Amino acid sequence: MSATDVGAKGKGKGLAGLQRFGRSLMLPIAALPAAGLLSRLGQDDLLGKDGLGWDKVAAVLGAAGGGLFDWLPLLFAVGIAVGFARKGDGSTGVAAVVGFVVFNKVVQVFAPIKELEGFKEGWFLAPIYWPYSVLGGVIVGLVTAVLWQRFHRIKLPPYLAFFGGRRFVPIINSLVLLVLGVIFGLVFEYVNAGIHNLGEIVTGNAVVGGGIYGFLNRLLIPIGLHQLLNVPVWFIFDGGDLTNFMVKADPTAGTFMTGFFPIFMFALPAAALAIWQSAQPSQKKVVGGVMIAAAFTSFLTGVTEPIEFAFMFVAWPLYLIHALLTGISLALVNALDIHLGFNFSAGAIDFALNSTSKQASSNVWLLLVIGVIYAAIYYVLFRWVITKWNIRTPGREDDSVEQDLEATAAKNR
Repeated sequence: MSATDVGAKGKGKGLAGLQRFGRSLMLPIAALPAAGLLSRLGQDDLLGKDGLGWDKVAAVLGAAGGGLFDWLPLLFAVGIAVGFARKGDGSTGVAAVVGFVVFNKVVQVFAPIKELEGFKEGWFLAPIYWPYSVLGGVIVGLVTAVLWQRFHRIKLPPYLAFFGGRRFVPIINSLVLLVLGVIFGLVFEYVNAGIHNLGEIVTGNAVVGGGIYGFLNRLLIPIGLHQLLNVPVWFIFDGGDLTNFMVKADPTAGTFMTGFFPIFMFALPAAALAIWQSAQPSQKKVVGGVMIAAAFTSFLTGVTEPIEFAFMFVAWPLYLIHALLTGISLALVNALDIHLGFNFSAGAIDFALNSTSKQASSNVWLLLVIGVIYAAIYYVLFRWVITKWNIRTPGREDDSVEQDLEATAAKNR
């Protein structure tokens, strides 16, 4: 076999792995729109005590949606493990759960789960956070899938035969993820401190600081550490931006919130439309169902994860562009002296509820103009980047590559 053949085979394996990874993300992503809607409907200002007064109904819906978000890392761990492993089955999911528990408990020896200071009771994705959040789930899922493929047919000596095959995978998985948990736990202290220091820096200037914050906020979503930036700027520094808007009706508040409205209500739904339209004809129906639901959720509630998780890992150049454009949005609205805040997130519900606050909100109508412009930019840019660079967003996987590799492997066995 020539060096060219070896290189082509290696490239093909990498491409097939990336495609399997992309497909495996769709299972947990499909659960997020429902989680977002349930969480938003369960807030006090809608069905709760400050809205319709249906406290028990709100509590039930909020608990259901919040529970899904609380355990989002586990959903990704199991979904990726089963979806990424070739011919994965229920035992793959069990191994992923075992690995997830071990990994997170070991990480928490160094970075315990705790309440985030300043967060209100029942606030979105609060009052606890998982160290590394979804990134931890992705790591567990990939490690589990690789180990399952490698060891699910292993044969042990007769006196250990019971622990052979699929039963061996949770054992080896827990040991590997124990080691990884120690490594990630030791590093977490420095990551945490660095992000907190950044939070102090960005509060100095509304335009520059808002832009830096918006960029880093989106950039940290994949590892779930964006909350470490949110807490200082929303609840601590200078009284807290969110607190100043919602409680004190401060007309200067909104520096670290306003710029998210054009992104969450317009830009990301347009990106979801671009992903849907870029899918292969045979996949458009399936991808369209997920993306339309995700776009509606982002627009209405401001829950963006269903869209962002669809491309942040498999199309990281697009995600960097998205983070940069988010930062520009926050800088722009601050330069134009636009002020609006949210209680939950920057969706249409909070836009409607809070834009009527004459004391704290100002120039709100400009957000709609900026949002429409951003929607056009996102749609054109995403369509162009996806097709120009042939990025494997959902629905663009080429199964023939993986099938050829599996056929070659079968012949060599």
